[in-house]
Amino acid sequence: MIIDLHIHSKNSDGSLSGKKIFELAKMKFFFMMSITDHDSISFQEKASVLAQKSGINYVSGVELNVTFIDTKYTEQKPIFLDFLGYNFDLENSQLVTKLEKMSQFRQQRAMKILKKLNTEFRKNQIQELTKEDLANIQSSVDGVFGRPHIADYLVKKGIVKNRKEAFDKYLVKCNVPKYPLYPKDAARLVRNAGGKIILAHPNDPYGTSLIKLTTSLGEQTKIISNSILQFIDGIECWHSRNDEKTTNHYVKYSKEHRLMMTGGSDCHQKPILMGTVKVPSYVANQFLT
Repeated sequence: MIIDLHIHSKNSDGSLSGKKIFELAKMKFFFMMSITDHDSISFQEKASVLAQKSGINYVSGVELNVTFIDTKYTEQKPIFLDFLGYNFDLENSQLVTKLEKMSQFRQQRAMKILKKLNTEFRKNQIQELTKEDLANIQSSVDGVFGRPHIADYLVKKGIVKNRKEAFDKYLVKCNVPKYPLYPKDAARLVRNAGGKIILAHPNDPYGTSLIKLTTSLGEQTKIISNSILQFIDGIECWHSRNDEKTTNHYVKYSKEHRLMMTGGSDCHQKPILMGTVKVPSYVANQFLT
């Protein structure tokens, strides 16, 4: 039984269209899935239709980037975490309006990043990005425009060798603050739409996670208990970058606190492929009952 509740499409920063994702899911005999694009639910209605046609159980999904402050570790300096929203009402006006506002903010943020990039390029005698370049980047995006799309374009232009180099050399330095969404705001937004909210990949070594504060799993769950628990309904326990120790720790913690447990590949199809994380069948039962 294949379950993948964390998939990204071209509507955010994945490499495949939603339609292609469902074609592959049907070929691989998926039992349950969710497309969780960043700050966007524009594809969710169509996804539900495609899932029904494909005979796949579908859970509406979205991934929200959340600003988190823990004064013990950061002294008021925020880090970013990802929260996954599931099983919400696609027509909830508050959710739709907020995500549209966040999408517009992302677009404006991307423009500011491009402006900063050109400043760096001038310093390094690299040809600046033009309006034509901007149009090319936008044409590669089906939905929300963000830094990964800019990174991929810099690779295509031959300015950097890969996405990692784009971030290390330029996009970290040229960053612009993200939309300020806090845990309580994310929780209210998803729960008021009838959905469940999940802390995504809490120990992801390469992503937005609590590892930015501490590598200790015990300390991470203390932070969750003290500052996050009231704002979540569950934890993503299975993830493509989890080791066995991480998964076991978060499964145990979730059971102790009667939290939902979810899992997924977090695939963008480059190189992680959807359906490659072994998620237990009982995870699906949480959404079928």
